[in-house]
Amino acid sequence: MAIYFVRHGVDDDGYRGGWSQRGLNVEGYRQSQKLGCHLNNQSTFQIHRIVSSDLQRALDTANEIAIFLNLSVESSNQWREMNNGVIAGMPNEIVNERFPGLYFSSLRIDERYPGGESPLEFYTRIEETFKRLCEEQSAKEHLENVVIVTHGGVINVVYHILKGLEWTNKNKSFPASNTGIHKVENINGQWKLTLENFSGHL
Repeated sequence: MAIYFVRHGVDDDGYRGGWSQRGLNVEGYRQSQKLGCHLNNQSTFQIHRIVSSDLQRALDTANEIAIFLNLSVESSNQWREMNNGVIAGMPNEIVNERFPGLYFSSLRIDERYPGGESPLEFYTRIEETFKRLCEEQSAKEHLENVVIVTHGGVINVVYHILKGLEWTNKNKSFPASNTGIHKVENINGQWKLTLENFSGHL
């Protein structure tokens, strides 16, 4: 059937994200509630399973959705955003003082954040995780609709894979709004995006 990728709701933007364990702010909770209501009220979704990154902002989002769908949440560290090491959750001002010029796009493809991943390691992790998910869905003969609550960087990698585009950390990212919905379906043996960044529930 379908895989629905959802980016987590809004969190406070004064801090570096990545592997930060900071949760949603009030707006993020409201967005997640609206998404859960929408998924429950629209019969086209018929969600059977919720899988979430185990970072708190994703889990907060998934747990709000789960209330409306009466489902449990499966957490997974494989759907995490890129590991930005020691700066995860650090205030932007402090990062700029201690690590001036350190940004995702400033790294070489094989250069790791201090204590974290390189862009290439991040891409490889998501590529392998997405491949396993597609294989799982195929084994179930597409009878199960699953929501993956994850992060903007992860969704961007999935877009590049599905569109057959080379990914680097220098590329412009595909749009992924907070709690936006991205639908992936298997059509004639090929996984394709059939809904991109839908946010009509907000």
